[in-house]
Amino acid sequence: MMATIFHNPDCGTSRNTLALIRHAGIEPDVIEYLKNPPSKDRLIAMIAEAGLMPRQALRHKGTPYDALGLDNPALTDDEIIDAMLQHPILINRPFVITPLGTRLCRPSEIVLDILPPFRNGAFFKEDGEQVLTDDGERMA
Repeated sequence: MMATIFHNPDCGTSRNTLALIRHAGIEPDVIEYLKNPPSKDRLIAMIAEAGLMPRQALRHKGTPYDALGLDNPALTDDEIIDAMLQHPILINRPFVITPLGTRLCRPSEIVLDILPPFRNGAFFKEDGEQVLTDDGERMA
C-alpha cells in the first residue's frame, strides 16, 4: 500500500504515527513538511479530504499563531492557508494520505483508520502507552 506522511521528526505524535505505519509493514513516502511544505492546492486538498476546515488544521503551540493574530474570527480560510504556507510550522501534523483516506493523525492511532488490517503484534508509543494488543487488536 502507498502512504504519504507529512512528518516533523521533532514531534512525538508524528514519530509515533510513522512508527505505526511501519509496524503495519508499509514504508511510506516521508515528507518533512517544514523543509518541503505542500503546495497551496495540496494543502487545501489534504485539509478537505481529512474533513477539516483550515482553522482546524492550524497548530497553536510553538508557532507564531498568537503573534500573527490567527485567532481573529474574521480571517478567511484563504488567509489562514496563506499563513500556513508562509509559516509551515502552523500546519498541524502529521497528515497521512493512503488510498483509504486522509487524516490529521492526532492522536497517532487515528492512522489505523486509513491502514489496511494487519496483525503484527503489540505496539507501544514512545511514552509506553499501548496502542495494539499482542494479537494486533486496537486497544479499547
